[in-house]
Amino acid sequence: MTAFSHLTSPQVAALLAGPRAPVLLLPVGAVEPHGPHAPLGTDRLISTGMCARAADRLAGDPDLEVLVLPALNYGVTDFGAAFPGAVSIRPDTLRALVVDVCRALAGQGFERIVVVNNHFEPAHVTALRAATAEAGVAYLDLLRRANVARLTDEFRSGSCHAGQYETSLVLADRPDLVDTTAMRELPPVTVDLPAAMSAGRTDFVEMGMDRAYCGAPAGATAAEGTSTFDTLTDLLVELIREVGRG
Repeated sequence: MTAFSHLTSPQVAALLAGPRAPVLLLPVGAVEPHGPHAPLGTDRLISTGMCARAADRLAGDPDLEVLVLPALNYGVTDFGAAFPGAVSIRPDTLRALVVDVCRALAGQGFERIVVVNNHFEPAHVTALRAATAEAGVAYLDLLRRANVARLTDEFRSGSCHAGQYETSLVLADRPDLVDTTAMRELPPVTVDLPAAMSAGRTDFVEMGMDRAYCGAPAGATAAEGTSTFDTLTDLLVELIREVGRG
């Protein structure tokens, strides 16, 4: 993987003048509780992992040069406010930050940008959709029905915050960050997050997630995480190729 921030200024100039079209990936996450077992930075870790894998997969592409931008670690995470470690920013702050970063890059000639997000609080997603539309860049929207259909049963169920789906992804990339002893002792917690949000519930405790997770984290495995990363990378590579063509 090539990290954009590891380049020198002359190397950036050479990239712009080179024969391959540069595509920049912007990983986005949040700092929020993910149960008693998974790290606060789970969402950013997943986004960054997808971007790294996509860049590696396309390393030999004759037409595209894919680089990963420094991640945006903070997001809108009001639902987790009752738990220590939650750090939320305002939707307008997130929107402005994404727009400013993308416009600064586009002004230099980097017009092919893909925002990659794995934090799905509604206000956060709405801010990113608005920001990417305003900046004229691509957004990999994992909540689109066609994308959801390609992911795991737990993800499709909507009961998937720090459960088997997310915990498996962390185990695949950073197993040292998962408290597997705590993970194995956690009983399944079924919460239909989309339905709870539609019903007007605005925090994890109110939704029945008094330990900041739902789903079945005890069933998480690195093997599932690796398989899911493959699917997520497929989705991202498909969008990168679309962006590269247009």
